[in-house]
Amino acid sequence: MTQVGKVSLVGAGPGDAGLLTVRGVRALERADVIVADRLGARGVLDGLAAEGVELTAEVVDVGKLPGHHAVPQDAINALLVQLARDGKQVVRLKGGDPYVFGRGGEELVACRQAGVDVEVVPGITSAISVPAIAGIPLTHRGLATAFTVATGHDQIQDLGGGRDHTVVLLMGVGTLAHSALILARGARGADCPVAIVEDGYGRGQRVTVGTLATIAAQAATRGVRSPAVVVVGDVVRLSPYAPDALATANLSTFNPLASPVTPGDATGKAPAP
Repeated sequence: MTQVGKVSLVGAGPGDAGLLTVRGVRALERADVIVADRLGARGVLDGLAAEGVELTAEVVDVGKLPGHHAVPQDAINALLVQLARDGKQVVRLKGGDPYVFGRGGEELVACRQAGVDVEVVPGITSAISVPAIAGIPLTHRGLATAFTVATGHDQIQDLGGGRDHTVVLLMGVGTLAHSALILARGARGADCPVAIVEDGYGRGQRVTVGTLATIAAQAATRGVRSPAVVVVGDVVRLSPYAPDALATANLSTFNPLASPVTPGDATGKAPAP
């Protein structure tokens, strides 16, 4: 009797094996083949190995680099379908969460249209977890009541709201100067706080804090590189890396609509999680 294959779309989170869900670990342990992303996925596999978790699956690397997709999305979809039809238990290990700019929906549709059994195992998106490691909540009473996650390639001029509406930009390093200019023209203003968290949970983790007016120049001076998460809004003031000119000591009296503060800069390595 022919073995029936299955595809599990598993979110690897930001790359720390400790943030992988238990359900995700179980799927990896059962897998015959792991089709892995570059970001997040490789870090999780290395972390599990370091912790003594034995995975017997073959690993197929389909990782993407900025501006270079080694394996096109259509080819990844076809690979998942073919492996499952061959009777394999397949884990598509995706950085972050499969449904947050991960094209997980496209892979799920491709599998279903081919009659392949498929499940989704959510992961912790870097949009939330990476700011958190820099001490930045996306919402906070008195500072922010909503947040929007976008990519640096999106039409961010359509994003409304002021500093109390946090904006998180993924894949936004290459378009940072343009994004900062567009957001500064709106209600947030040029002095709105901004943080860039590079390589969250990785060895190269680094935090840069400034304003919409200064952040592009700071990033150029420091040589900021992907992967990085950009956070825009007054919640950045809560980060331990926020300079005195941006930090707010007394939230009970802080008014985000008050006169602007003097822009500042703070940099440094984030503490280990």
